[in-house]
Amino acid sequence: MAATQLTASPVTVSARSLASLEGLRASSVKFSSFGTLKPGTLRQSQFRPFVVKAAAVVAPKYTSIKPLGDRVLVKIKEAEEKTIGGILLPSTAQTKPQGGEVVAVGEGRTIGKTKVDITVPTGAQIIYSKYAGTEIDFNDVKHLILKEDDIVGILETEDIKDLKPLNDRVFIKVAEAEEKTAGGLLLTETTKEKPSVGTVIAVGPGSLDEEGNLTPLPISTGSTVLYSKYAGNDFKGKDGSNYIALRVSDVMAVLS
Repeated sequence: MAATQLTASPVTVSARSLASLEGLRASSVKFSSFGTLKPGTLRQSQFRPFVVKAAAVVAPKYTSIKPLGDRVLVKIKEAEEKTIGGILLPSTAQTKPQGGEVVAVGEGRTIGKTKVDITVPTGAQIIYSKYAGTEIDFNDVKHLILKEDDIVGILETEDIKDLKPLNDRVFIKVAEAEEKTAGGLLLTETTKEKPSVGTVIAVGPGSLDEEGNLTPLPISTGSTVLYSKYAGNDFKGKDGSNYIALRVSDVMAVLS
């Protein structure tokens, strides 16, 4: 078997890039394979495939963060340590949170000649897109800076079914997967096709045109729709029902 040689390429960092990192310091990086790594403790022979997820750390001398433009600062909700049934989850099985509390907002943005303020108030509990924003550690608490457009909706209760979608998003209760084929054959859980049909239970206020004017969405609550199979963010309600939040552009048709 041929040996694999690992080499490191030189990295060039511009002065502008260094200036943008002022106030940040390196934090420990955690890998699922090794735990916490410290300088000098990793040997070449220990390398295996892994994913790095490190947050920038704001130095303690800074006491506040003010988002700019249409960005918001969110205090990330802690990962669930137990299932709904009370089963304790190991850290590797805990789902990455997609929610948190808005703790600061920017001044908004200008579209055309219209000043558009951020509509999400501080203190609101929100759900955001899975891979949105930049994660930071501030006062030993994980936060996320993201654009308002990356916020899926406002959560007014503990149950996801009460999500209030924002902007051009719609919130859909997913139809149950077919139990049988057209010929009457019973389908197993592994052979059931993921549904792409559901009922709209809430719609956002609309999208903004080039002049910053609000345009209502062309879909109303109660509509049964066909949507793109791999679009949006999936959620499971406390009642066991499946829900999905997606942009109206991912809705392909209204069924009747």
